Amino acid sequence: MKNFEEKGLKKRQPAKRAVLTGTLAAGLMMLPVMFGSSPVLGQQTDKSSLNYGELIQEVQQGKIKKVQIDETERIAKVYRDGQNEGANPIRVELLDRNTELITVLKNNNVVLERVSSTGNRAAVGFLINLIWILPLVALMLLFIRRSANASSQAMNFGKSKARFQMEAKTGVKFEDVAGIEEAKEELQEVVTFLKQPEKFTAIGAKIPKGVLLVGPPGTGKTLLAKAIAGEAAVPFFSISGSEFVEMFVGVGASRVRDLFKKAKDNAPCLIFIDEIDAVGRQRGAGIGGGNDEREQTLNQLLTEMDGFEGNTGIIIIAATNRPDVLDAALLRPGRFDRQVIVDAPDRKGRLEILKVHARTKKVDPSVSLEVVARRTPGFTGADLANLLNEAAILTARRRKEAITPVEIDDAIDRLTIGLTLNPLLDSKKKRLIAYHEVGHALLATLLEHSDALNKVTIIPRSGGVGGFSQLILNEDLIDSGLYTRAWIKDNITMTLGGKAAETEVFGEAEVTGGASNDLKMVTNLARKMVTMYGMSDLGLVALESQNQDVFLGRDWMSRNEYSEEMATNIDRKVREIANSCYQEARQIIRENRSLIDRLVDLLIEQETIEGEQFRQIVSEYTQLPEKQLAVSGNG
Repeated sequence: MKNFEEKGLKKRQPAKRAVLTGTLAAGLMMLPVMFGSSPVLGQQTDKSSLNYGELIQEVQQGKIKKVQIDETERIAKVYRDGQNEGANPIRVELLDRNTELITVLKNNNVVLERVSSTGNRAAVGFLINLIWILPLVALMLLFIRRSANASSQAMNFGKSKARFQMEAKTGVKFEDVAGIEEAKEELQEVVTFLKQPEKFTAIGAKIPKGVLLVGPPGTGKTLLAKAIAGEAAVPFFSISGSEFVEMFVGVGASRVRDLFKKAKDNAPCLIFIDEIDAVGRQRGAGIGGGNDEREQTLNQLLTEMDGFEGNTGIIIIAATNRPDVLDAALLRPGRFDRQVIVDAPDRKGRLEILKVHARTKKVDPSVSLEVVARRTPGFTGADLANLLNEAAILTARRRKEAITPVEIDDAIDRLTIGLTLNPLLDSKKKRLIAYHEVGHALLATLLEHSDALNKVTIIPRSGGVGGFSQLILNEDLIDSGLYTRAWIKDNITMTLGGKAAETEVFGEAEVTGGASNDLKMVTNLARKMVTMYGMSDLGLVALESQNQDVFLGRDWMSRNEYSEEMATNIDRKVREIANSCYQEARQIIRENRSLIDRLVDLLIEQETIEGEQFRQIVSEYTQLPEKQLAVSGNG
């Protein structure tokens, strides 16, 4: 309904403009009539008036000093004797012939002047006509200009929307990009190709035609492209993949042709296509067939990159975080010769990224960026930039001069867990949450292969988080993905520690649903042990794949590569692993009940216990594993 109303409104707008223009023109055309019938502006008649006969009488009586006769208008302007010089004259209408009046004036020695208003009337008439002609001319020029713009837009509809710069002044150099050194090295070669092509062509090497930047969001793909543009000092075209695609068939292909035509005219040059998956998706895939417009655009892009005609001196850089959806013809050598993986940085890379972003912020000397880098495994460059920005915002809100470790810790918690809410009152709920979180923290401390505890708190967070136990994640395992069986089992046991503590302290009847997220994590880890890692007695077989994403109709119906009997065995093994770890967690909680009570009382009092203090208290009751002792020794 709204679309029909908009269409009707668009149809009525030209009619309204025509009516308005006609009304304005008609009103302006009446101006000459109005001005022609009114007296000349600035002239006002005197209160006394005379007719022709009274004028002759006063002349004969000697009361008249001067008379001006305008034969064109048949008006006599009369000045009486003794009249002020600034006063307006008396206007007297004359006859067709005024012989008697002229004779009387001469006989009585009255000053007689003959004037004509023909020139003034012509000038006034010209100005009046000009007043209403000029708006009409202006309206006509306005309509002509709009029609010209509309026609030019129609002609430029198929033109490329790429931003062009002879030398891209992005303000970003390779020295401003940190944490992805391998990718920088490969892309520095691209800059050398453009600056010194003879260095490679002399030995028969060909300049690569395309470089595809692949990586998760926030890892710095677009930043790398800006650095290449800033370093290369060659013409630079930048465009998004979505800007090729339009609802009209053929427009995208036309824009691709126009883009490469401009690039050939300015070769050697760079073309950067961001989010190329918007235009480079696989052809002929998906439910209901493909999109003809997108396929035509992709076909034109393939032809321009490596078709019948070569593109000498043009290097295309594209970025995507979905390489699995790209068409195979786009990824072959000769089009995108290189695929540069831009992955999340390691600890050293995170440290370098933090140093880059800390240049523009006031950071207290007590802040150790190395410790921050160690506490943020899995963070991308965008995450680390956001981390320091959140810390700066907290510093300004607390009216401090520089960012301190407290703001860094609060910013990490805010990004990973959520906003801090008001603390709970001393009640049964607060004590129950304390036992739950201490159960997690104690098992993380006592289990040999578990990650070390960073802190445990019962301060609630947004999203329904009543408290949490934060671990110092093992970066080597996360970066490599080589999870050991002992680490996975201890991680499952630690995750079930909260539910085990609730059961041992409050009984089965008082167990809450606070462990729902814990159970999801346990199920996921146990199932991977059975179906992907071969860590069960079902054998060394991969029963499920790593990536279960549904894309373009592929894997729309999930298929199991095993029988129903195997599915039953998988479910049984998953339950066995979970139950075994749960019983182990309960056993550890039962053996350390007095220690748990002391830790809960301290946690309720302080609301947060740091990992070092927690390990010190635990060491008074039991022997810590060597790994935990090493963490305590490092402080």
